[in-house]
Amino acid sequence: MRRKDREVTDPQRIEEIIATAKVLHLGLVDEGRPYVVPLHYGHEMEGEAHVFWCHGARKGRKIDVIGANPCVFVELECDVEDVSGGDVACGYGSLYASVMGEGTARLVEDPAEKVRGLKALMHTQTGRDFDIPEARAKAVAVIRIDVPAITAKSRPKMG
Repeated sequence: MRRKDREVTDPQRIEEIIATAKVLHLGLVDEGRPYVVPLHYGHEMEGEAHVFWCHGARKGRKIDVIGANPCVFVELECDVEDVSGGDVACGYGSLYASVMGEGTARLVEDPAEKVRGLKALMHTQTGRDFDIPEARAKAVAVIRIDVPAITAKSRPKMG
């Protein structure tokens, strides 16, 4: 990481960023071309690895791309706020916190695992726990994204 002064290594702060962001940008490669999709997500830890859960229609471009190439990149950001540069054009910037990482995506077929993913998604998005019937989970595609390591950085508001 080039800006070591903005690097976030505290696991608790990383969890706060993930819990606050609400939208995951999923980077895919579609026949050699980049493709990014913004998605709501759920998050869990499995040991030291991050697991993100997303859902959507059972058919479509992202489903096809994941089936052809499971290599993905995730990015989440929160606490974004412009910093004024006054009358200096290149003096503007942003406050922010972000998390990024490479991973592997797969479509979940097991009904119990789909329910697990949807429960995690609902908890991350709302802070509440929901009962999700398998029949409801069957109606959507659930994507599991395993990210073994992430990087995080932040430019917080001072004072």
